[in-house]
Amino acid sequence: MLGGMSAPHPDGFRLKLLLIVPHPDDEVYGASGTLMTYMQAGEPCGLVTLTRGEAGRTLGLCDTPEELARMRDVELAACLETIGLTSHPGSVHEQHTFPDKYLQDQPLEVLTEVAREAMTRLRPETVLTFPPNGSNGHPDHVTTHRAVKAAWDSLPVTDRPRLWYYASDTPPENEALRAQWLSPTVRHDVTAHVTRKLQAIGCHRSQALSTVDFIRKYPERITLETFYEVGAEQLSPESTR
Repeated sequence: MLGGMSAPHPDGFRLKLLLIVPHPDDEVYGASGTLMTYMQAGEPCGLVTLTRGEAGRTLGLCDTPEELARMRDVELAACLETIGLTSHPGSVHEQHTFPDKYLQDQPLEVLTEVAREAMTRLRPETVLTFPPNGSNGHPDHVTTHRAVKAAWDSLPVTDRPRLWYYASDTPPENEALRAQWLSPTVRHDVTAHVTRKLQAIGCHRSQALSTVDFIRKYPERITLETFYEVGAEQLSPESTR
């Protein structure tokens, strides 16, 4: 993990929301408005990024995976500064260096322990990650889901945070992905933060095609962030916020 472990937190400390995702930019499209909403209310939030994104698109901006990783480090730092996570008291970002695009080749128990340790130490009220189909089938997304779900399952029921997955009202076009599609049960109107959210999205310059794809497929999710809560049978009370 880059930068080492976070400093110990005082007794009683807990995060409002903890994201555990594989790539730089996985935090911004579907949850940055929610993060800003919580932090504006004084609630600390956290982000665990498992890879540096060195296998992503380059758009000709760099030549090697290591150059891309360094570029994405800078992009993510700018994004989190824009969102306010890196300057908010108690909020935390932890960067790991598992190989991008090859999470499925890592021992699942190692990834599971990373997720479990973060949940135990940071005591989030809610954990957010990808759904079983990875949203788009990306193997890193799917593997991250498996690790986070296994970590959550391993905790005593009384110690488990709420567990959210990214979710969209639009079913996937791909039949295999659609078979595992989960419709949202939690909805957050983040219109108040849309300007900063768009600025934060724009910080991930090397991933501009991902931005275009997201806006083309899910324009409504720029101002309405939607999630599926594990165990929820109806709309969460937070959907009215």
